[in-house]
Amino acid sequence: MSLALLLVAVATSASAQIVQSVAFGAGFFQPRGFDRRVDGDTLVANLTQPDVLPGVSGSLSFDIGDFRGMPVFGEWNLGINKHIEFSAGLTYFTSKADSVYLDLVNGPAGNAEIEQELRLTMIPISGVVRFFPNGDPTRIQPYLGGGVAAIVYRYTETGEFVDTSTSALEIYSDKYSAKGTAFGAVILGGVRFPLGGDVYGLTVEGKYQFANGKTGGTTAGFLGEKIDLSGGTIQGGFLIRF
Repeated sequence: MSLALLLVAVATSASAQIVQSVAFGAGFFQPRGFDRRVDGDTLVANLTQPDVLPGVSGSLSFDIGDFRGMPVFGEWNLGINKHIEFSAGLTYFTSKADSVYLDLVNGPAGNAEIEQELRLTMIPISGVVRFFPNGDPTRIQPYLGGGVAAIVYRYTETGEFVDTSTSALEIYSDKYSAKGTAFGAVILGGVRFPLGGDVYGLTVEGKYQFANGKTGGTTAGFLGEKIDLSGGTIQGGFLIRF
């Protein structure tokens, strides 16, 4: 009997330490820049194609910065004590860049742009650990953390393209698509602000994800074998503890 009472007391004490919470919000995603993208990245390949004719570039004209966007997220958190919290999160992000051929045009007068839409969609499913030096949720709490993410992605190129395999440079319409799941690391840091107690709060967080997806390369119609999914996010959210 004494042993049973002791086990119940220990279990009760442990459960009293565990605090669950949910958070949701939105942010701003910045993709990794041109000079720091993975070797074989298809966006870099699109921007750096060699001449198809003397003095006529086969490159597309767009800005990798056009893939900036506003992800939305939801997260479930499990605080096992005052300083350590485990979290599982889901984010949705989609953005696009409009492009044209840098030197090639279409039409009887040679003045119509050859246009494409490049679109990237990502759904990172993450598991992270956060460390709070200040374990009091009724006070402002800075924190650091990190973890892993499985990023479900889809990248498409839709529009008009030039067949450069012949000297005629024929123009055709098509859609190329690559999808899959890429795994990578996440690092993060942020601050939580309580709202009149320890139940509700606001969060401001910065994080960076590292991951590369596969496109299938020229077999699938892409100029590069990879698509760099890395980038940084600043996000704000609303937190509810229970």
